[in-house]
Amino acid sequence: MRGNHQGRGHRRGQGQGRGRGRMGGFGTGPGGNCVCPNCGTVVPHQVGVPCVEMKCPNCGSPMTRES
Repeated sequence: MRGNHQGRGHRRGQGQGRGRGRMGGFGTGPGGNCVCPNCGTVVPHQVGVPCVEMKCPNCGSPMTRES
């Protein structure tokens, strides 16, 4: 009796993860600044380069996105 199990296993997990960018992060757009959590240095965000991949020019720590 095919067709009697409508929706079973269909569309599971739909809608989860909306608003998330690649690599599981939340993209905040091209503008803004990157901030060093260690020493507080602020540098402009570079388009296409996540802040976490940038190193602080003063202390070398990974940067974070300004919120």
